[in-house]
Amino acid sequence: MIDYKKKGDLIIISGTTCAGKGTVIKKLLSNHNDIILSISYTSREKRDGEINGVNYYFVTPEEFEEKIKNNDFLEYAKVQYGAYYGTPKAEIIEQLDSGKDVILEIDVQGAKQIKKLFPNTILIFIMPPSMEEVKRRIKLRGKENNEQILARFKVAYNEINEYNEYNYVVINDDVETAVNKIEAILTSEKLRVDRIEALHVENEEEIIHEFLIDKEFDNSPIKIDEN
Repeated sequence: MIDYKKKGDLIIISGTTCAGKGTVIKKLLSNHNDIILSISYTSREKRDGEINGVNYYFVTPEEFEEKIKNNDFLEYAKVQYGAYYGTPKAEIIEQLDSGKDVILEIDVQGAKQIKKLFPNTILIFIMPPSMEEVKRRIKLRGKENNEQILARFKVAYNEINEYNEYNYVVINDDVETAVNKIEAILTSEKLRVDRIEALHVENEEEIIHEFLIDKEFDNSPIKIDEN
């Protein structure tokens, strides 16, 4: 009866440090084969265990800058240590046109850039259940000293203040629950009225509709049974 637009949705998932957004995205992708995760480009060196084309597309700084000149990115940034990170444009548009939903796992600044280009982007912000839990998760990693832990904690606090740039906020106190909430968001987005492409009325419904219209505009005198 209703035909919805077949084009896929662009979905941005951001979150604070140690909010568990990577785990949530991984579970979401395992539940849906019609959702894909965009792979970013970076000019940093590949780390042990990373695979080109899986974790990132690894390119040289010169290759990255050439792509900037060619307008190949939806958004890009040069981070603290001088490495570039960018979201590819052509691959994403191709996937969206084919009906696939595409997730971008990017930071708030990247989300703001893409929101300007694609106002209908679905923006979801993942939050930890508490800042105390953030501190606990940072310490569990066991990779940072106290100064680094404090720096990451401050970053997380600042990131939380950016939640109002997003359409939805999901608290990740349980991965399954968080994924269920995101699935509900994506389902509701696909049922928006502005996504309706065509509305079809079946033959039986047309007959009923015409009957009601005829009755509504029937101006013939009303016969009263006097018996």
